[in-house]
Amino acid sequence: MLEELRITQLGVIEESVLEVGPGLTVITGETGAGKTMVVTALGLLLGGRADAGAVRAGATTARVEGVVVADDQVAAAVDECGGEVEDGRVLLARQVSAQGRSRAYVGGAAVPVGTLSAISGPRVAVHGQSDQHRLLQPDAQRAALDAYAGARAARLADDYRARYTRLRAAEQELAETRAGLRERAREADVLRFGLEEVAAVEPVPGEDVALAAEEARLGHADTLRTAAEVARSALSGDGDAPDVLGLVATARRELDNVREHDPEAAALADRLAEVSYLLSDLAADVASYATGVEVDPTRMAAVSERRAALTALQRKYGDTVDEVLAWSEQASRRLLELDGSEDRVAALEVEVEKLRSEVAEGAEKLSAVRQKAARALAAAVTDELTALAMPHAQVEVRVTQRAEPGPHGIDEVEILLAANRGSEPRPLGKGASGGELSRVMLGIEVALADTRPVPTFVFDEVDAGVGGKAAVEIGRRLARLATRAQVLVVTHLPQVAAFADRHVVVAKSHDGSITTSGLRHLDDAARVRELSRMLAGLEDSATALAHAEELLATARSDRPGT
Repeated sequence: MLEELRITQLGVIEESVLEVGPGLTVITGETGAGKTMVVTALGLLLGGRADAGAVRAGATTARVEGVVVADDQVAAAVDECGGEVEDGRVLLARQVSAQGRSRAYVGGAAVPVGTLSAISGPRVAVHGQSDQHRLLQPDAQRAALDAYAGARAARLADDYRARYTRLRAAEQELAETRAGLRERAREADVLRFGLEEVAAVEPVPGEDVALAAEEARLGHADTLRTAAEVARSALSGDGDAPDVLGLVATARRELDNVREHDPEAAALADRLAEVSYLLSDLAADVASYATGVEVDPTRMAAVSERRAALTALQRKYGDTVDEVLAWSEQASRRLLELDGSEDRVAALEVEVEKLRSEVAEGAEKLSAVRQKAARALAAAVTDELTALAMPHAQVEVRVTQRAEPGPHGIDEVEILLAANRGSEPRPLGKGASGGELSRVMLGIEVALADTRPVPTFVFDEVDAGVGGKAAVEIGRRLARLATRAQVLVVTHLPQVAAFADRHVVVAKSHDGSITTSGLRHLDDAARVRELSRMLAGLEDSATALAHAEELLATARSDRPGT
C-alpha cells in the first residue's frame, strides 16, 4: 500500500506531498490545475517512460518519491537489490533530468528502471480514459477473461505458449530444411566428385615437395654426375696428377718427421691426420654419389606424371598436397551432415506432428476453462452494471474458436453489451457510449479484484461521460472497492468525490510569469466548498453549498459499513 507520494518540480507542481491511507482518496481541481501530474508521478514510480518535457520549466530535474508498506515479498526484493527497509516501509524514487536522463532508486539503492517496475508494478493498477479504448481491443478482452479465470488458466496458458513456441520453431526449421534439400543435394554431389578425385590420386603428405626435388635431380643427372666425377678426381685422382689426399699425405709426413723437435709441429701433424681421415670419407661419399647418379628416363616420366596429377588436385582444392588433404577431411565431415538432411526432415516431421497434437490438446483445455470463466465473468459484470445505474444491461463474454491456433490459443474473445432490455448484444466498440464504457470497465475491474488482488488501484477520470445517478453509483462502487483495496481516483464529478475517505484538491496559483500547482488536503468545511465548486462552479453560493452538504451527507450514509 502507498502511504505517501512526494512530487518535486514535475509539470506545474513545484513541490507537494500527497498523504494516502487505506480506503478511497479522491483528487479534484479545476481543469488545467495539474491533477494528471499525480497520475504521471505514479507512472514514473511504476517504471513508466521518462519524458524530459514533464520537468518543470526552469528546473534541472524532477523527482518523485513514494513510501510503500513492504510485505515479505517486497522486502526480499529490496534486500536483493541492496536497498533498505525501515520500519516495514521502503522508499521508491525516480529522478528525471531536463535532458531526459532517468534514474531509479529502491530503498536508497540505485537500480535499473526495470527493477523499480518489477517491485512496484504488480502492486498498483492504473486505469485511465485510454484504458477504455484498450478495452475495445480483442487482446485486452482476452487478457481480462484470462485474469478472471485465475491460476488454472494461467498455468494452461503458460504451458500452451511454451508448446506453441516450440511448434513454430520446429515448423520453421522443417521449412528451411526442406527448402535447402535441393541445394544440399547439389553441394553433396560436388563434394563427392572432389573426394573421388582425391581418392583416385591418393596423395601422401609432403609428396609434392619430395617429387619436385626428385624431378630437379633427374633433370640434371648428367651435370650432377660430371661434377661428382671431377670432385672425386680432385680428392683422389687415379693418374699422376696431384690430388688433395696425396698433398695432405705429403704434408703430414713432413711434419711427422720433425714432431720430435717441436710440440707445435707435432700438433699440426695430428690435425693433418684428422683432415686426412675426413677427406678419405668425403672422397668415398663423392665416389658413391657419382656412381649413383644415373639418367633414368622412365623414372623421370613417372615423376612428371605424378606431379601433374597432384597439380590438378592443387588447382582445385589447395595450394599444397597438405591443404588438399585438409580439404578432403573437411569435405568428408560436411558430406556426412548433408547426407543426414533427409533423416533430419523425417525427424522434424514427426516432431511437428507431435507438437501439433499437443498444441491442439492444450488449446482445447484452455478454451474449456475460458468458456466456463466467460459465463461467470459476464454474470459478475452484469451484476456490477446493475449497481452502476444500468439495471437492464446484459453483458456477454463470447468465446469462439478459430480454425488455426495462435500464440494465445484458438479462442477469439469478445465482450458484448446489451445496454437496454430487448436490445441485441453488440461489441463494446459499436454499442457502448463513453459513459457506458466507463462503467463496463469499472465493473470488470471490480469483478477481477477477487481473482487478481492488487493493493492499490488508481483511476484517472474513468468516470468521463457519466453524470447524474450513474455518477452516484460509480462513487458508491468505488467506495465498496476501497473496502478491499486502496483506491485513488482523479475525478471531476462531485458525486464520486463525495464518497471519499479523504479529499485532496490540486490548486494552482500564478505569480505573473509561472503557474504553480500544489496539493491540499481538505477538511470537512473545505470539502463542502470544493463540492459546491464542482457542482455549480461557485464556492460561496448558499444554494450550491447546501447541495454540496446534502450530497456529502447522502454519500456518508450510503458508504459501505454505515
